Amino acid sequence: MKGKWETFGIAVIDKPFNGVPQALAIYGSDPRGTAYGLMELSRRMGVSPWQWWADVAPRKHATVCVTRGAAVVGPPSVKYRGLFINDEDWGLQPWAAKHLDKDVNDLGPSTYEQVMKLMLRLKANLLWPAMHPCTKAFWYYKKNPELARRYDIVLGSSHCEQMLRNNVDEWVHNFPFEFGRLPGPYDWKNNRATVEMYWDKRVRESKDNDAIYTLGMRGIHDSGMPGYNTDEERRDALEEIISEQRKMIERDLGRPAADVPQIFCPYKEALKPYRLGMRLPDDVTLVWADDNHGYMRQLSTPEEQRRKGGGGVYYHLSYWGVPQDYLWLGSTQPALIAYELSKAYAMNCKDVWVFNVGDIKPIEYEAQFAFDFAWDVNSVDLADADLYGRRWGAETFGEDAADAICVIKREYYNLASAGKPEHVAFVRYSKDEMEERIGRYAALERTVDSLQAHIAQDLQDAYYELIAYPVKAARAMNEKVLGSRLSYIYASLGDNESTMRYAEMSLRGYERIRSLTEKYNKETAGGKWDGMMDYAPRGLRHFYDFKTAGEADVAARQTAEDATRDSIVIAADKYAKADKRLKTLRGLGTAGAVITVWPTSTKSYGADAAQAPYAEYKIKVSKGENIIRLKFMPTFPLFHTSDLRYAISVDGTEPQVTSIKREAETGEWGDTVMQGYIERSAAFTSDGDKTVAVRIYFIDPSLALSSLTVAGSRR
Repeated sequence: MKGKWETFGIAVIDKPFNGVPQALAIYGSDPRGTAYGLMELSRRMGVSPWQWWADVAPRKHATVCVTRGAAVVGPPSVKYRGLFINDEDWGLQPWAAKHLDKDVNDLGPSTYEQVMKLMLRLKANLLWPAMHPCTKAFWYYKKNPELARRYDIVLGSSHCEQMLRNNVDEWVHNFPFEFGRLPGPYDWKNNRATVEMYWDKRVRESKDNDAIYTLGMRGIHDSGMPGYNTDEERRDALEEIISEQRKMIERDLGRPAADVPQIFCPYKEALKPYRLGMRLPDDVTLVWADDNHGYMRQLSTPEEQRRKGGGGVYYHLSYWGVPQDYLWLGSTQPALIAYELSKAYAMNCKDVWVFNVGDIKPIEYEAQFAFDFAWDVNSVDLADADLYGRRWGAETFGEDAADAICVIKREYYNLASAGKPEHVAFVRYSKDEMEERIGRYAALERTVDSLQAHIAQDLQDAYYELIAYPVKAARAMNEKVLGSRLSYIYASLGDNESTMRYAEMSLRGYERIRSLTEKYNKETAGGKWDGMMDYAPRGLRHFYDFKTAGEADVAARQTAEDATRDSIVIAADKYAKADKRLKTLRGLGTAGAVITVWPTSTKSYGADAAQAPYAEYKIKVSKGENIIRLKFMPTFPLFHTSDLRYAISVDGTEPQVTSIKREAETGEWGDTVMQGYIERSAAFTSDGDKTVAVRIYFIDPSLALSSLTVAGSRR
């Protein structure tokens, strides 16, 4: 194992010492490798990574058997695997101040020690500390960097916190105490000497810690770099800033800059200057961000893939921002995580993966999936990524519960893919879709309740935290929001009984969310997590009760005119035939599976759509006009300069090409990420009722089809 990165071995050896006939040896290529070996032994014996963080009681064994021989594990697929604590205002920070770090009334060293223990169990190695105004800077508490050295954790800082600084605390609040004077503006153009002094001191302080330095500059707190008016000016300034930062690193650490890990993250407004041809030193790792909702905005081009510093990913499992936050319940499809990060890995973005896990709770399942995948990208079969739920269920709750947990997780994430609990109030559903969601959530909760009776008593707290609360709370949110809408729909139809039923459902849904959360905080694990769960982060209106229709709103009973068309929904994987270059990926998209070009290819067929991979469907159409609607996952082109096009041919007609390329945070993007699909339609006029062939051509890579809907003529 000499020279390998974070590799470990577990072996049974004979006569290691005098008087010892046999021993179990755990050994690593480096300190973290050895630690991972110990944690792997612990995990295989039945100790979950979430033993402390989610109260997963270790399984008890009369004996533990180890097979003779040696097993070597590693090196990991991704070199640096990072955990980013973020948006901690409503969960982790107030909870830590109340429980683990009462002496400092903050998220402090006692909590970070538990975070670092969790990281070793998850085989993570890089920490981006919390950095919101409610939390003192990580480096403020001198014990924190000492803990990082003790646990061999690599320190970094977020995309907007350059050079291991935490601007919102250290520039705004601590600067006078640290430097004896006021700082002035955080502005390279007009206050360069002060900014350099501020960065330089932290680099010197970090000399004894393993660290990855975030280069460049943004505003004080996740905002644009001040002092410049155009992207061209920002590009030129960033080139100068990065040059000076690297000189600082060489001077303060006494090593060539090329030997010190550094990243540049062209995130949000920083992406535009980079796209204008910004020069970046070749050894700096280029870390791409998703669109904040799980879809990679762009990845390294073939030229960028040849960079010495390689590439990386900053990926959200929790988010505060447009079009709406998702800070309450974890609901990102594991299959989506694997799909998007597999594309990144194929584009040589494999040096740094950082996951925004919010408060850590309740992102446990998604976080473990992400870190397991980062450790070994071959551990998940993309064709059946949601089967991870069975493996996780067996490991966490025992083999007898594994199949049921897999079913629960699959349905939970599939429902969330068409509207996260935090987003359901902003997604447009038809009356039938709303009633179907309510019914599916009710059936899912019955499955959860049925399984709970078979879960061991010492795992009941873990079951509530990891399984029951997310499902029950998501159901209650859907009933609250959709029950309100349905009460008004039925009132307009003059149906008093249904109006009152859905109005009551909506009101009961809000009350249930409050009681479920009260139980999480006050009763689970004896009140251990009191203050961790806030069902209304930021106090946004859609987290509270909704207005409902009452008897006074019920119109005279009327028969609604059927103005809808006969419609047929076809899941994308139900094709009549498909090109061998296409593959079905289950557990992904709003219909339970998608088809896409896989493995990821960079080939585009823009010049001749008919040569592109295709799937063909046999579809019944009616005489007259028919509307064929296609739902694609809201993905982006692989590269900024690429397109994202499909073509459709109906009954042998010439393929009609359409692009669904769009930019994050513009136009229809907000609606598409909340509803989980981009929809496009094509009209077909039929000379009679018949079955026709519909071909969908996948012209550009990264296109993923979820379903087709055919609406025929009015009857």
